[in-house]
Amino acid sequence: MSLLQVEGLTKRFSGLTAVDDINITVADKEFLGIVGPNGAGKTTLFSLISGQLPPTHGRIVFDGVDITGWPADKVASAGLVRTFQLMRPFESMTALENVAVASHHRFRSRRDARRHALAVIERVQLDRYVNAPAGSLPTAGLKRLELARALALEPKLLLLDEVLAGLVPADRAPMIELLGDLHADGLTVLFIEHIMAAVLALSERLLVMHEGAQLALGNPHEMTQDRAVVEAYLGEDYA
Repeated sequence: MSLLQVEGLTKRFSGLTAVDDINITVADKEFLGIVGPNGAGKTTLFSLISGQLPPTHGRIVFDGVDITGWPADKVASAGLVRTFQLMRPFESMTALENVAVASHHRFRSRRDARRHALAVIERVQLDRYVNAPAGSLPTAGLKRLELARALALEPKLLLLDEVLAGLVPADRAPMIELLGDLHADGLTVLFIEHIMAAVLALSERLLVMHEGAQLALGNPHEMTQDRAVVEAYLGEDYA
């Protein structure tokens, strides 16, 4: 069953077409990777799907409901949640308090929100920083905190925007394993990433974007052999 349908999605800023006629269907419990060079329109696509930007044309159907033009908070409440590459936690608040803020969108009582936040922090293996100010966390901790805040909203579909960016290799492997575990638990994921090893390890299908348009969509390993994909994004050294 499809959880998300994106039909003819287009975004224009004056004379610039940032996203041009994207058509994708995401199945329930699927892990779909999205790659492309900088400026390809990947993050703009996320902003359209998650309600940060209104589309110029096109339609977005999530869980059987047309959500085109919905504001971001209403989209998130419906279960479609995104992370951001630029992390902006409440720096003076603890990791637990940051996640509890998100939990309050699902749980009315402070006790229930805190209990849920603790469970999410444990799930993303952030226990050691539970009472630390968010501003004191290392990059790997901040990445997990950003993921925890999104998971606290109990998403049906999670949009991950370069969750591995800035991590040293030693921190990447545990994060890749965590994302795989979340998917194995039934979470549907859209995943923007430049680290191809992670994309190939996690993605069941791959969308390749170039200059705002949909260049290719299909099996990730087959995409790495596609001449157009190699020329537009991967480069001859990869091929």
